[in-house]
Amino acid sequence: MSVPDESEATAAVPLLAPVDGVPPVLDTAAEIATAARALAAGTGPLAVDAERASGFRYSNRAYLIQLRREGAGSFLIDPIPVDGDLEPLAQAINGLEWVLHSADQDLPGLAELGLYPARLFDTELGGRLAGYERVGLAAMVEKLLGRELKKGHGAADWSTRPLPDDWLNYAALDVELLIELRDAVAADLEDQGKSDWAAQEFEHVRTAEPSGPKADRWRRTSGIHTLRRTRQLAIVRELWTTRDRLARLRDVAPARILPDSAIVAAATSEPKSIAALRALPIFGGPRQRRYSREWLGAVERARTLPDSELPPLTQPFDGPPPVNRWERRDPAAAARLQRARAAMTDLSNEVSVPVENLLTPDLLRRMCWDGLPKSATNGEAPTLIEDYLAAGGARPWQRELAVPRLSEALYPKG
Repeated sequence: MSVPDESEATAAVPLLAPVDGVPPVLDTAAEIATAARALAAGTGPLAVDAERASGFRYSNRAYLIQLRREGAGSFLIDPIPVDGDLEPLAQAINGLEWVLHSADQDLPGLAELGLYPARLFDTELGGRLAGYERVGLAAMVEKLLGRELKKGHGAADWSTRPLPDDWLNYAALDVELLIELRDAVAADLEDQGKSDWAAQEFEHVRTAEPSGPKADRWRRTSGIHTLRRTRQLAIVRELWTTRDRLARLRDVAPARILPDSAIVAAATSEPKSIAALRALPIFGGPRQRRYSREWLGAVERARTLPDSELPPLTQPFDGPPPVNRWERRDPAAAARLQRARAAMTDLSNEVSVPVENLLTPDLLRRMCWDGLPKSATNGEAPTLIEDYLAAGGARPWQRELAVPRLSEALYPKG
């Protein structure tokens, strides 16, 4: 058997269109029911992808669903005209293993449509566990399958109707090779003895509860760090909340209604009239002028708040303070974190898994700050750490690897 030279081994064959052509977009109940019957008659796992309109819409809804299964072919489904009524499709596919790339991005939107996998294989997450340097879909398809995917419309406004032909071509390609990619990643994981690790991670993603809104999201307004007075922060809060309400009602991305820079500008100048407001950058534009009274009302509410209701300059911590303050506030905790991070970095290098996939950085920080007793016997340490990590959601495979290393790092002998 001849061995290919280096150029033959690394050259990727472009895949510019689906082998069977771009399937039509199905947007009626009858068409979707027919597709559901075809998918139910197929074999093996189901390749799944969904296109959203992040950056254009407020919601996380799926505007296009791509499906492919052996023996059935590929399908493009528009859930919007049928108002998300996909019961026949749910009956056909909810009992299957789904294959997605970066599943946590698409599962919430699909769940809103009543679509849930019985089992999951996440090729992106599998690639991380297998130690691949690049885990984008195109990079992994090229590395493992020797094909070059045509990319380029992932950040498009998928709420657009009708969808352009080249967008549909891109969408269909996203599931064209996903099953083959799953098999290649699964083989690598098996060779590395990581199949059980991956199974635990996939199940964790599949069963994860939807995350609720984080407190004080308005504090993430870009440029807020330039403000120095609590009254200014109150203006940011009121404008941000007003913008969020309008964005939700119109299903438009908040930044398209009013950019962060305009919020900070208003907080800085504190306009007292519509004319003064419209004189500021952005607020005089046609999109923002229609809401001038809303914006000025938000500024007025903040201006008249009693001092006791003003937000503090610094955000109250839900957990440990920023790491750069640890050395001053608790040098012992800073030393613990340094040792723990070094131990996890060594472990990451040994097993070829990114350190953030071994343990979430937040869980490690919380444990080192105030999650454990300051001292423990050698026999107590593993149990203390095991219990803390388990309570924090670490999976069994993570705890099996991390507990011995962290026991040595956090409770050194002698």
